[in-house]
Amino acid sequence: MSLVVFESLKPIHCAECRQGPLRHLVREVGVPRCLDCADLGHLVYLPRGDAALTRRAREASSLSAVVVRFNKRRRRYERQGLLVEDPALALAERACLADAEARARRRERDRLRRAVEDTRFTAAFAAEIVRLFPGCPADRAVAMATHASLRGSGRVGRTAAGRALTEQAVSVAVRAAVRHTDTEYDALLMAGVPRFAARARLAPRIDAILDAWRRLPPAPGTEPRA
Repeated sequence: MSLVVFESLKPIHCAECRQGPLRHLVREVGVPRCLDCADLGHLVYLPRGDAALTRRAREASSLSAVVVRFNKRRRRYERQGLLVEDPALALAERACLADAEARARRRERDRLRRAVEDTRFTAAFAAEIVRLFPGCPADRAVAMATHASLRGSGRVGRTAAGRALTEQAVSVAVRAAVRHTDTEYDALLMAGVPRFAARARLAPRIDAILDAWRRLPPAPGTEPRA
């Protein structure tokens, strides 16, 4: 189990030595203490961002701590970096320099592989949109699939249901796209209308668009039915 150090969002002072305000602190039985009083003052801070360097520094350090910060919007703690021993960080940096070229080649291969996977998945997502909504214009289907399936976006296309191309996930993505593109939903939000109230107000119009897209478009050269 890793030691946890908190990155402070408020001006907090150490309960023991009164040093502060503290950037990093440890909470012992709910009491804030600085790193020196918590016997962690000799560690150096390694920000997140380089996975190989972080992994190697953690493995080489006999003592380490995870640094987290509270995200108010998401209401959860998120990892910011690592505290490790200085010699361990130096050793990790030398190891990373030694194989930097090989790791760069591997990252490029992984990037190309992911790009191919993403292209195939976006095409499959667009095809599923057209299957469920045959009246949807092809260019709109591609645009919606590209938006919903963007890697790292956290959108419905990247969820387990989205990756499985379930009908519900695809329908949710299409409904969201129509809400933002074909209605004044965004303007209502900017005007201060609550999200659920705005959705309820626009639901009939969105349902009408989706119902029309569920019907096959008329064949070329035929008159649409009255």
